[in-house]
Amino acid sequence: MAGEILLTMRGICKYFPGVRALEQVDFTLRSGEVHALVGENGAGKSTLIKVLTGVYPRDGGEITMEGQSISPSSPLEAMKCGISTVYQEVNLCPNLSVAENIFIGREPKKAGRIDWKTINRRAAELLTTLNLNIDVTKNLGSYSVAVQQMIAIARAVDVDAKVLILDEPTSSLDDEETQRLFEVVRKLKAQGLGIIFVSHF
Repeated sequence: MAGEILLTMRGICKYFPGVRALEQVDFTLRSGEVHALVGENGAGKSTLIKVLTGVYPRDGGEITMEGQSISPSSPLEAMKCGISTVYQEVNLCPNLSVAENIFIGREPKKAGRIDWKTINRRAAELLTTLNLNIDVTKNLGSYSVAVQQMIAIARAVDVDAKVLILDEPTSSLDDEETQRLFEVVRKLKAQGLGIIFVSHF
């Protein structure tokens, strides 16, 4: 059951030369809710997500997070506001280990050095919560696209995300992998995350 309002977008507009990509878009997301944005290519789904995550500046409207007005100017700023995105193309490093990919840029340290034992333990624990039991010391590239997507989700939710955006997450998955992804989405929803599920299907 959906809870309190996490995110609102009111009167959102985005114009490009000769194109009204978004006009007066209203959107509300609650905690523990999966909200689907569905439409054919060119409908404005990706533009809305890019406005929300600070990739594009908006030309009108307001975004609030837990009642506070926000204006992220980059995906990093959006992440600091509690909005995390997993893109259609998994943007991780296949030549690094699973654990390294989860913690890259925010590695726990001990005595000024990267604490590999803690990284590997925390990565394994995090993936276990998503029902994924794999060797986190193996290179990411040795796993399937579906597993890589789960790892991208693990990384996204481990940064204290309150809102998780999944951009076309099933586009390269088969039916079985899609069902596994849906199980993870249901689990995150039960934990109170607000999820925006973007799809053209």
